[in-house]
Amino acid sequence: MALAVEVRGLKKRFDELAAVDGVDIQTREGEYLVLLGPSGCGKTTLLRTIAGLEEPTEGDVLIGGNVVNGLPPRARQVAMVFQSYALYPHKTVMQNIAFPLKAERTPKEERERRTRWAAELLGIEPLLARKPRQLSGGERQRVALARALVREPSVFLLDEPLSNLDAKLRATARDELKQFQERVGTTTIYVTHDQAEAMGLGDRIAVMYRGKVRQIGPPREVYSDPADTFVATFLGSPPMNLVRRGDHLLGFRPESFLPAELVDGDGNNVTVKFEVARIEYLSGDRHVYGAINGIGEETRVISRLPSTVTTPLEGGDVHEFAVHERDLRFFDAESGEQTAPQPLRT
Repeated sequence: MALAVEVRGLKKRFDELAAVDGVDIQTREGEYLVLLGPSGCGKTTLLRTIAGLEEPTEGDVLIGGNVVNGLPPRARQVAMVFQSYALYPHKTVMQNIAFPLKAERTPKEERERRTRWAAELLGIEPLLARKPRQLSGGERQRVALARALVREPSVFLLDEPLSNLDAKLRATARDELKQFQERVGTTTIYVTHDQAEAMGLGDRIAVMYRGKVRQIGPPREVYSDPADTFVATFLGSPPMNLVRRGDHLLGFRPESFLPAELVDGDGNNVTVKFEVARIEYLSGDRHVYGAINGIGEETRVISRLPSTVTTPLEGGDVHEFAVHERDLRFFDAESGEQTAPQPLRT
């Protein structure tokens, strides 16, 4: 059974350092929530506090509506998968998966039934007699998931479980993880610094920075409508362009900044002269770096052009580029928080 997780006013300090600084989050039952942020932002500490591996300095952790502060991890109906997978090298895959059941003194027949069920669900039944050293990275990851699954937890907590895999395997494992979570329907909280993982896996994303949640919402909403300049520039590759204009900042995504002839000609476009500095060719896209002058101060910006855009551009060219007003976001220059749209024409 899936249970909702809630943290209320959660703080965790290590001496004078506030690793988690007043976080409020509530998941839905069966939701896939991703905690996203740079190294040191507090996401792993938050996950460990939910798991019961750390005690909060202030605030409460609730699972299924019940406060679990002070309860050990085993009593919280959660299972955690770490970045290292933490498999026992001298045990077989079957023994590794069955270990938590043996520790709970589950009868042998029930232990074997649940172990084989989890192994079959994750497609690793042929590997049960092997040792971890005989497995690939992706196989070890699935063994760690199976070991968590046999406990039949109400909540999965995953701490960067794909970070040890190469890029190709990560993409495959990401798809497997999403399908697996949809099959079992367990509430899942997943920690990563990788925005592609966050966008691909999460029903919602909570973006963290300096111990705080800066924004939480569906991936598309967080990407297209960032709450502040940190979220705007952390999400996206390349990140959102920010141009100072008087006492506010004007933001627009590189894929919205295109040659003027390709942008909606309905009169609601902002058109500028874009001086091209250099061009990168990446995965079928062109990343065009340069400077503009016409919205505010001269600023370096980036345009991301898909392969379908054939406009010839070279370093040193000056070309009219435009962005539609609906794709502009406005931020307070001091606080960085998103504000109401400001007049562009005076």
